[in-house]
Amino acid sequence: MALVTSKEMFAKALNSDYAVGAFNVNNMEIIQGIVEAAQQENAPLILQVSAGARKYAKPAYLIKLVEAAIIDTGVDICLHLDHGEDFEICKKCVDDGFTSVMIDGSKHPFEENIRMTKEVVDYAHAHGVVVEAELGKLAGIEDAVNVSARDATFTVPEEAAEFVAKTGVDSLAVAIGTSHGAYKFKGEPKLDFDRLKEIHALIPETPLVLHGASTVLPEFVAKCNQYGGNIPGAQGVPEEMIREAAKHGVCKVNIDTDLRLAMTAEIRKFFVENPAEFDPRKYLGPARDAIRGMVAHKIKNVLGASGMR
Repeated sequence: MALVTSKEMFAKALNSDYAVGAFNVNNMEIIQGIVEAAQQENAPLILQVSAGARKYAKPAYLIKLVEAAIIDTGVDICLHLDHGEDFEICKKCVDDGFTSVMIDGSKHPFEENIRMTKEVVDYAHAHGVVVEAELGKLAGIEDAVNVSARDATFTVPEEAAEFVAKTGVDSLAVAIGTSHGAYKFKGEPKLDFDRLKEIHALIPETPLVLHGASTVLPEFVAKCNQYGGNIPGAQGVPEEMIREAAKHGVCKVNIDTDLRLAMTAEIRKFFVENPAEFDPRKYLGPARDAIRGMVAHKIKNVLGASGMR
């Protein structure tokens, strides 16, 4: 039981029909729920920390909570920096004990993205840490990431091959139609699987990553709205599309919005049904259970990673 990199996880997933779940964490209850689900399902696990999480909970607290989860459950965990914006934050996370970092230079010109990524790769690899990068721009909002639909661009397969060759990056996040947040599609959901297959064919040994891949299950949206929420029209990536992506090089699937919906729905329900309660343990306990159930569902029915640890 230890903090590990994603290298072995991805090597196993690359030529299989399953993907590893990468779940965003912000506090103790979220970490407990996710890790207990992974233990229950005997599944590989990546916990990732965004800019918003670093600001809210502080890295030192999150790292120690993850270490405690490893001791408590015996689950090996890859601790990953999500959307690192520059070399400095990636270096800080490497030095702090993260086993994986993402340098997100996707908003920069192609050559600058290569330069930034190569700088992080050189430092991280020298310290035994793996690196994810991004090529193409996903629409939507997630913490510090905010890209309009107009500015979103899909990954160009030939550029992906050149990018990997020049940077030596360990995994690559690609843009094929997913987006951050709870409102991923205005009409019929659609992902560019032809583009994904072409990227995978050009860089078959490179694990691909799908950001913005929450399915935004209607029952959780409805539950939030039933108990006072106001999130009409939320729509995510259909579960069968995630399963299809895992057949074409996608080894890592990022999930955040679904966790927020599950947790918030349970807390809203509790307060409506128990207006006199004010003990945080009384509502955070059920919220943690909701996280556990959501993650177990994802591992078994969406990622296909149950029993793959």
